Amino acid sequence: MTSDTAPADRPQDLKPLTALRFFAAMWVVLYHFWPNLQSKRPPIVARGYLGVELFFVLSGFILCHVYLESFRNRRFGYRDFLWARLARIYPMHLAIIIGLALLIGALSLAGIHVGDKLIIWSSLPAHLTLTQAWGLAPHGGWNHPSWSISAEWFAYLTFPVFAMAAVALWGRPYLALMLAAGLLAILYFVFPILAGFPLTEATMFWGALRIVPCFALGCAAWLVWHSGRITSQTTSIAIAATGLAGLLLAVSLNGPDLIAVLCCALLILGLGLAARHGTSLLSQAPIVYLGEVSFAIYMVCIPWQLVSVESLQKLTHLDPDHLPLGLWLVLVAGVIPAAMILHHLVELPARYHMRKLKFSTYRPPAPEHTPID
Repeated sequence: MTSDTAPADRPQDLKPLTALRFFAAMWVVLYHFWPNLQSKRPPIVARGYLGVELFFVLSGFILCHVYLESFRNRRFGYRDFLWARLARIYPMHLAIIIGLALLIGALSLAGIHVGDKLIIWSSLPAHLTLTQAWGLAPHGGWNHPSWSISAEWFAYLTFPVFAMAAVALWGRPYLALMLAAGLLAILYFVFPILAGFPLTEATMFWGALRIVPCFALGCAAWLVWHSGRITSQTTSIAIAATGLAGLLLAVSLNGPDLIAVLCCALLILGLGLAARHGTSLLSQAPIVYLGEVSFAIYMVCIPWQLVSVESLQKLTHLDPDHLPLGLWLVLVAGVIPAAMILHHLVELPARYHMRKLKFSTYRPPAPEHTPID
């Protein structure tokens, strides 16, 4: 990636947070693929939807890491920011939609019909404008996981609001963390009363609201990271370990989603601090690479599952809800090479060419391997 700023001006490359994205993506994959085994989901798999919350908190943290200093110093270019974010998410999203339509058409000619749940024309305008999680695509369809990038797009559009709040609390990071946790608690308590279901289950309806408290929590966690008040590598690793242990306990013991999300923030903060203090934890090249591919993993998992399972049923007459373990493992593992192909053929070149088109001469600095770049 090129930048108009000197390498010394770039934010620190937090490789463990890039690697963390891979685990979050595979957590979501297991959540969606487990029913094909026709066995009860273990508690940790049953709560795999929280992998999206982990992504949302991480998104707030990383966007502040890359852009908040320039926002505070009045060097933030909103149009450039939105274009960079669009370059990050839209080419893959559009490619999946086009690819699904073409693939479903080809399979239909072969007598394999998988499009009934996917091709919903009334939802297409919302999907094309990234507003499907704003209540504008009530019938769903197309690539369901894309609701979360619609929510991300909402957070990108409103990023200046989050940034202004973060700058106002610049010297009081722990207060920011408490306020963000309070917002999370209020929404998680009030939303089910009004909507009849938890906020962590919102997708096409209220998905845009679902990201708000998580994104704010990520912003607040970054303020703590940036403050430099935690100077010990041992303490940093302890924070990450506490976050991971708390997350595993919360999901295993069917604890509140609120606790799990707060633990996600601790895990992200701890890993970010550990990277700052020079640890090699989750910094090995293979796992960092898989983290870079995680967006493609997340975006392709449901199309891969639907097409593969339906094709297997047609060709082998296997029960798609009771696949043999070995075949199921191949199905799950197959998401990764499929994502790698899309990452290199679609995501990277499209992002590169879109980012070459700039609206101004200033470009915010960004590290080479941040989860959003």
